[in-house]
Amino acid sequence: MKKRIASVIGIILILSLYIVFLVAAFTTKKDTPGLFAAAFFCSIVIPIMIWWFITVYKWVHKKDDNNRQEKDEETK
Repeated sequence: MKKRIASVIGIILILSLYIVFLVAAFTTKKDTPGLFAAAFFCSIVIPIMIWWFITVYKWVHKKDDNNRQEKDEETK
């Protein structure tokens, strides 16, 4: 469930980034190359950051999952 939420957030971020870039490309002339570089950079960095956050979350909360499994085994 948490992966799905993170994926939806990432998709929304990337789509909003492209929409802002598209609008800026039509309205500005001077800053367009810099905006393209920023959009390209964020297209690569946002999915990597989401993957990293999910991995760190699993690593930090690993102990909680083990405790839940032990409690489930004790109740059986």
